[in-house]
Amino acid sequence: MERTTSSLGSSMRRYSLSISSNESHHHNIDTDAECESVVSEVGDIGDRALRSRRFSESNSIHLSFDNRSDNGVDVVYNQEEQRLQPHTSFSHPNSSVMPLPHELTSTSPLSTDAIVGFEDPNQEPRKGLLVLLDYASCMVQLAVFGILGVLTRYLLQKLFGPGNAAVTSNHTLLYLDLPSNMVGSFLMGWFGVVFKGDIISNVSEHLAIAITTGYLGSLTTFSGWNQKMLELAVSGHWLFSALGFLIGMFLVAYSIIFGIKTAKGFRWLLNRLNMSSGNGNFKIKSKLDSCNCQFKVMVFFLVILVILWGVSGALVKSEFKHGGSAAQLWFACLVSPIGVWIRWFLARLNGRGLGKAGLFKWIPFGTLIANVSAASLMAALASLKEAVKTRDCDTVVGGIQFGLMGCLSTVSTFASEFNAMSESNQPWRADAYAIITICVSFSLGILIYCVPVWTRGFNIEA
Repeated sequence: MERTTSSLGSSMRRYSLSISSNESHHHNIDTDAECESVVSEVGDIGDRALRSRRFSESNSIHLSFDNRSDNGVDVVYNQEEQRLQPHTSFSHPNSSVMPLPHELTSTSPLSTDAIVGFEDPNQEPRKGLLVLLDYASCMVQLAVFGILGVLTRYLLQKLFGPGNAAVTSNHTLLYLDLPSNMVGSFLMGWFGVVFKGDIISNVSEHLAIAITTGYLGSLTTFSGWNQKMLELAVSGHWLFSALGFLIGMFLVAYSIIFGIKTAKGFRWLLNRLNMSSGNGNFKIKSKLDSCNCQFKVMVFFLVILVILWGVSGALVKSEFKHGGSAAQLWFACLVSPIGVWIRWFLARLNGRGLGKAGLFKWIPFGTLIANVSAASLMAALASLKEAVKTRDCDTVVGGIQFGLMGCLSTVSTFASEFNAMSESNQPWRADAYAIITICVSFSLGILIYCVPVWTRGFNIEA
């Protein structure tokens, strides 16, 4: 399908517009600070992605027009649909910049409200959407999708683990959570990179957050990966531990790349099929913007959450006295939303840097803190479990490890950030980010878990 630039003029091959609360001025979006922030915010930006919070902030909003940009939003013009729409190559999926309607592609001045979160005039204004409702609805959906992510991770462990496919185990570099980390990273390429903007603009930002941060973030786990490598190291298998990180990182990185490529191919196929039928680009519009819609959606997911918690609580009560993985799973479902919520709130630190000067904006400190803290707490809980060694302790600690710590850490968001840095103008940052995350987590794990095991003589095989 032929794509041309918008009616702002074909001669404007690179045009950037910045609108702030104090003044409007033009500048180049490819400055180092901007690129650092965009790359760091690709995976998740926490509650800053909520519409109510974006409108309440006074930060600058950037819009870039280009037929192909590296770190901005690729904006192309579809003559059949007569409107601007984003094309995903390396765009910022959490960007608050929405597609512009045809009326705004003329030479008339563009307002901030017109650029950020453009609303259909036939829809009820979002001004009535209370901040409390915005947060509550998002958190309920995060909890539901987080529990579903935990259940999926458990099923993948059983499917590929000992007793079934026997591909993974606790005693090899192919750790139990490797399949879930690969699947989650692959799906992140679909719903967290290529189709995330479509979900936000055509359905709701809550659903996009629930799928990426809630489901995919909970399906994948960095703390579980780090802990399995620690258990190999504490047994003397240091080579297996190092290879586990290297091979695991390689497989995760290529999983998200494969996901992005297949998602782009699927988008192209849908557009070709719809063009042949004369329908133009493939679009599903069911925007849930009004307070009434948001409230109904929140109630719907709240009912599901209550059901999930009720079933999990009943099964924990019946299975707790027997112990085992089943009791740990249902206990994990009870506590997993806490980990998802904490990670989501920490994600607001991504792209902010350190201090008032915003140093090292390219490092997603929210994701880094979530992964390192979860890995450290996972190691501490493992030490506690080795010290106490009772069935009840194993059930509670195992449930917290699998649920809360597993959901507090994430590999899918980590993989999307790594991929974004790899495709940026400074790809060395991807390797630096991965090395910092892995080395800090593993080093703290050695101090918290391995040293007590070695000094106290715990029998980790028991």
